[in-house]
This record gives sequence, structure tokens and C-alpha cells, in this order.
Amino acid sequence: MILRVGLTGGIASGKSTVSTTLAGLGCVTIDADSIVARLYRPGEPGYEALLHTYGKEILRKDGEIDRPKLASIAFVDDASAKKLNALIHPLVIAQEEGVITAEARRFPDRDRIVVVEATLLLESGGKKRYDKIVVVDSEPSLQIERAVKRGMDREDAQRRMARQMSREERRGLADYVMDNNDSIGALETETMRVYDKLRRDLETKKKSAAGNPTAPQPERRQP
Repeated sequence: MILRVGLTGGIASGKSTVSTTLAGLGCVTIDADSIVARLYRPGEPGYEALLHTYGKEILRKDGEIDRPKLASIAFVDDASAKKLNALIHPLVIAQEEGVITAEARRFPDRDRIVVVEATLLLESGGKKRYDKIVVVDSEPSLQIERAVKRGMDREDAQRRMARQMSREERRGLADYVMDNNDSIGALETETMRVYDKLRRDLETKKKSAAGNPTAPQPERRQP
């Protein structure tokens, strides 16, 4: 039995810290940003789609996608952002499903919590694909400072945040909200608290499947 968990939040909200902690607790974690990076490589379907749509002006001299240049085009307004998302999100979803299917086939008798980390998970209509949604929430000023420390231009960070779902909307769609306005240690403690709840959710899903004669029989081991 697999419990699908969508992990999301604004830029620099702490999603990766949560994902790393959950991986250490035995969850299978999938990073949508890493999938996007692979799709942007020459010869990959995402690369070809971007080149066909935006032309060679988004390429660096070495032929790789110039991501800052692409961002300057794709995040200028809502229509532009939706255009990029329509190109890339279906490809990302297909990759995610491939990983989950492979994991299920590799360990058919093991129960697992699979966590997909994605910034635009809810904006792309992803809620329906998951059993539970976990949102990492943080004060916008902290998000911007963290993003700048990682090398992002301040205006670019502000522009991207403006194109994302509001904190209120995101929290309203969450099953669990994790506040990250304190230390990393505090966030890790909060992550372990949510992990315990996800384990109970997995047990509930197993019991529900066991009570449905048309559902597959649940596996025995937990992550």
C-alpha cells in the first residue's frame, strides 16, 4: 500500500529540509525540481518543447537552457507562467508516476509513504493526485531573505512569489501545515510530528482498502 503525499510551499519555505527529514524516516521522496532539471537537458522532451516554443534565445552558448533567461520570459505575467506550466507539468507528472510505479513493482509487499516535493503542486491542480497535502509555511520576508542568500535576485524572488498561490489559499488546501519561522531544529521536530500523522493515515488507508472487497489487498510492512 502506498500513501501519496504532496509536499509544497512557497519558494525558500523549507520544503527541502522537510523532504530530507522524511527521507531519513524511511519515506520515498521525489523532488519535482530535480525532474524539471533533467527535462531541461538537451535531447529531453522538456528541452525540445521549450526550444520549439521560445526559440534559441533561451539557450546559453553551450546549448543548455538559460534558466534565468527563461524565467525572465515565463514569469513576466500570469499568462506567460501558465504557458510554461502547460508545457512542463504534464511531463513532470509522467516522470513522478513512473517513479512511483517502479517503486511499487520493486517492493510489492512493502507499505510506503511516497512524498512528492513541488513548489507549484497546488497551482497545477495537483491536490487530487495525492492522499494528503502537507504545506510548509513561512513569513514572506523570511522566504525572500533565504532565496537571496541562495543566490536568487531579490526582484526575481518577489516576482515569483507574486505568481504563486497566496499563503491563505495554500493553507486552506492543506491537510497538514508546518510553520517554518523558527530554527531548522524546530522544523525537523515539526516534521517528525507530521510523519507520525502520515503513518496513521497509511494505516487508515490500509483498513479502508481491506474493508473494500474490490480493492487490492494491503501489504504488510511499513516504512
